[in-house]
Amino acid sequence: MRPRVDEVRINGLGVIDEAVLQLSPGLTVVTGETGAGKTMVVTGLGLLFGGRADPARVRPGADRASVEGTLVVAPGGRVAQQVDDLGGAIEDGELIIARTVSAEGRSRAWLGGRSVPVGTLTYLAEDLVAVHGQMDQQRLLQPGRQRAALDRYAGDELVKPLRTYQQAYQRHREVGETLREITTRARERAQEADNLRFGLEEIEKIDPRQGEEIELRQEEERLAHADALKTAATAAHTALLGDPMNGPQGAQDAVSLLGQARSAVEAVRDHDPALGGIGDRLAEAGYLVSDVATELAAYGESVDADPARLAAVQERRAALSGLLRKYGEDTAAVLAWARNAATRVAELEGDDDRVAELTREHEELTARLTEAAAEVTAVRTAAAERFGAAVTAELAALAMPHARVVVAVTPTGQFGPDGADDIELRMMAHPGAPALPLNKGASGGELSRVMLAIEVVFAGADPVPTFVFDEVDAGVGGKAAVEIGRRLATLARTAQVIVVTHLPQVAAFADQHLVVRKASDGRVVRSGVTALDRDARARELARMLAGLEDSELGRAHAEELLEIAEAGKAGPARGAGQDAARRDGAARTGRAGRPARSGGARG
Repeated sequence: MRPRVDEVRINGLGVIDEAVLQLSPGLTVVTGETGAGKTMVVTGLGLLFGGRADPARVRPGADRASVEGTLVVAPGGRVAQQVDDLGGAIEDGELIIARTVSAEGRSRAWLGGRSVPVGTLTYLAEDLVAVHGQMDQQRLLQPGRQRAALDRYAGDELVKPLRTYQQAYQRHREVGETLREITTRARERAQEADNLRFGLEEIEKIDPRQGEEIELRQEEERLAHADALKTAATAAHTALLGDPMNGPQGAQDAVSLLGQARSAVEAVRDHDPALGGIGDRLAEAGYLVSDVATELAAYGESVDADPARLAAVQERRAALSGLLRKYGEDTAAVLAWARNAATRVAELEGDDDRVAELTREHEELTARLTEAAAEVTAVRTAAAERFGAAVTAELAALAMPHARVVVAVTPTGQFGPDGADDIELRMMAHPGAPALPLNKGASGGELSRVMLAIEVVFAGADPVPTFVFDEVDAGVGGKAAVEIGRRLATLARTAQVIVVTHLPQVAAFADQHLVVRKASDGRVVRSGVTALDRDARARELARMLAGLEDSELGRAHAEELLEIAEAGKAGPARGAGQDAARRDGAARTGRAGRPARSGGARG
């Protein structure tokens, strides 16, 4: 399911006080008298999709203008994914977009219930709507859009060569960037290699072991406090086991006291069995204290002041500290830095060989890319010729018989992500005229017709699901107007089309007909939008034809227009120049063969 606009609510915009537009999936036309606000419908749609906010468009007396649109979207489609990425929500397959413009010029936008920058609506609109009005002919005027549209028109024939080109382009770019980095940064890379070698030599000279700094710190503590440690061990040994050489007679040490306590308990243990366990524990304590005393004696013997070793340890710690300041927080980090540096030095030292290898690959890729780009150009050129001929044929039936549209495919010699071509749509207004870019070769009204012809030819290839046309029928009438209506109906077979028109020949082809009416209360003009049924459509077409909706002749002409349009929509799409007599009948005569007056006011 392609996205489409289902409903639009407009408040306080221009002469429109409040209006609700229920839009059909096919062709919707909007008509009305001069000044009724038809163009405000297009303006509202433009605002909804990120158009420029003009505070002068706010209805006099209103604080702000607001537009709210309901879009039907596929839950798992591209648009739904974009909305989800932007933080918006879609409920029951419906997306709500809103825009307000204050009388002071401030503008705000909402997407799926979330406030977003107005630019977000513009970004989303690229895949949703194409607005073709006097001031909005921008989408297909963008070179990138023209290239993408031509590529889609070229179809499957372009898919394989373009994919081959893009794969080669990606690798060509990667190799080129690597080669440029190596050659342009040769001095920096040489300095980097020298710095790394210096660091590796410094680390290799000191040759640290992982965890060595912790061991040295502990050893320095022992050596720096050797006398205090030895004194403490000796005092503890004496307290536990006594000093048989120097201790005073009768001095009580811990082992002796434990022995005395055990003897006292053993003497009476026969009178209470509970004392037996206590005696055993006193014996175990005596053995444990004796072992500790022995260990203290051995420790005291091992501790000796060694100024030379202390100096050596301090010197080694100073050397390691220098490494830690430069290469890592501990010896493990320093050794990791050394491994990485060795790998990087090997890479930098191989630059010459690598440059030669990359240069060869880059040359091979350039040749391959040139060949692939030429194939892409050839396919595009053939598609451009077919496209130009098709659009020119369409223009001949849209009251532009002398105009010709061409697609200039110009090889640039510069490789890009989508080829080496500049793509530009150009128009020759008449034979002998120069082929100018579309925005310079056609007036505003002509440009709308050119865009219509382009969109009809691109139908099915261009993914935009909704088209909005204003002034597409400027300066035309008769059979050309019928052809405009027919082509809008053709486009509406593959997309949603919304058209503001003043021509009954165009309005007759509508799947849904909306009329903008105005009423005056003497002070302010209010406009609303009404959907017409079959009978009301005939009256509106009669008004547009003859200016008198109740005219019998006007109604007859209107009915014939509706019948011919319905028959035209039911049959296959007609190309330019086919069945001209039948089309002339819709534009020039009524049932009685009398000439019809082309009238109706522009709004």
